[in-house]
Amino acid sequence: MLAISGLTKAFGGKPALHDVSFEVRKAEIFGLLGHNGAGKSTTLGIILGMVMPDAGEVRIDGVSVQTDRAKALRKVGAIFETPSFYEYLSGWENLRILMSYSGGFDEDAAREAVERVDLTKRIRSKVRTYSHGMRQRLALAQALLPEPDVLLLDEPTDGLDPEGIKWFRDFILRLREERGMTVLFNSHLLPEVELMCDRVAILREGKHIFEGSVGGLHDDDLFFDAELDPWGTACGLIHAHGGDAPSPGRIRLPQGSDPAVLVEALVRAGVRVRSLAPVRRSLEDLYMELRNGRPLS
Repeated sequence: MLAISGLTKAFGGKPALHDVSFEVRKAEIFGLLGHNGAGKSTTLGIILGMVMPDAGEVRIDGVSVQTDRAKALRKVGAIFETPSFYEYLSGWENLRILMSYSGGFDEDAAREAVERVDLTKRIRSKVRTYSHGMRQRLALAQALLPEPDVLLLDEPTDGLDPEGIKWFRDFILRLREERGMTVLFNSHLLPEVELMCDRVAILREGKHIFEGSVGGLHDDDLFFDAELDPWGTACGLIHAHGGDAPSPGRIRLPQGSDPAVLVEALVRAGVRVRSLAPVRRSLEDLYMELRNGRPLS
């Protein structure tokens, strides 16, 4: 549904993206991760045709954004950067004006979108009275008005409280379930990405450094929280058994290892094993490994 090929972009001679490529499948929720300045928003800007790449191409359902932007974006809805509205107008009036920019106001479609985002009771209120969460819902209603097949979201839960984040997560998952919508979103909230996404790509300093299934993160090595004393002696034995210690108190063993064998070796060497508890490897674990330059197992 969405194919990004070889995107390269520099601003004022400073590289922002370097040969970034990935694909998003139909009805997939795909997360684009990275620290501030990693190139996430630049990528989304190029996908929307708002930023011209120095090299590379974006195709949406087979249509190139760079050669036929209007056709490529016909079935795309987006929240890009901070949504802007006319503060002195109501939410409904804002939708009327913004829809007119792209072809005309469909009152029935607008009413359905407003109801879908749970904003019906406040849609006639002036936007200046809206909370941050309500503004995000209004932006989401606007993004849904083209009846999109693809939804592009730039840090959509940034600044929301936990209740607002959960509402947004449940809403996106429901959109995919009910309408088969394809979703690509940028985020730095790793737990939310892990709960929502089928796959993720990670950017670092404008380079694509990882792409894979979220579920697959937990199928490789075995991770344990360990309280071992002395730690230095324990690390030597861990390495001898094919594992390593990514951080103090955390050990990793190859898939298929029997932790009982390691514990026996530790005890025989005089290492006190106060605790050894298996942990589920998270997206944050992977992100920090990649950000710190550690090779993947």
